[in-house]
Amino acid sequence: MKTTYTRICGSALALALFVSGALADATDYRFDLVSSEHRVGSGAILEVRLTDLRTGAPVEGAVIYATRMDMAPEGMATMTTPVTAMPTEMPGTYRFATDLTMAGGWRFSVAAKVQGEAETVSAEIELRAEP
Repeated sequence: MKTTYTRICGSALALALFVSGALADATDYRFDLVSSEHRVGSGAILEVRLTDLRTGAPVEGAVIYATRMDMAPEGMATMTTPVTAMPTEMPGTYRFATDLTMAGGWRFSVAAKVQGEAETVSAEIELRAEP
């Protein structure tokens, strides 16, 4: 009886450890800026890549549900500009159009839901707009 109980407890513990290790966390993902040149003007294209840090693989099909572009790096967080999602050609890459109305530092905030992940994956990415 004691041996059976020990096996059941050991199996339950092993299963719990396996499941907890298999579940991802929002910190297992990262958004990185792909586009490197950002010029002042309307219709500036911003590209970001979402990567699963556990595998290094790009994450496709994330649902981007919140974006914001502001000039917080310049001390002007209330100066915002619209962001519009655009079609993408590369797996795990997400494209956006925005109006960079003046030169300087900009902050792009993005939040996404990844399939199978309970937590929101979010990032604040800084970039510079050049004249």
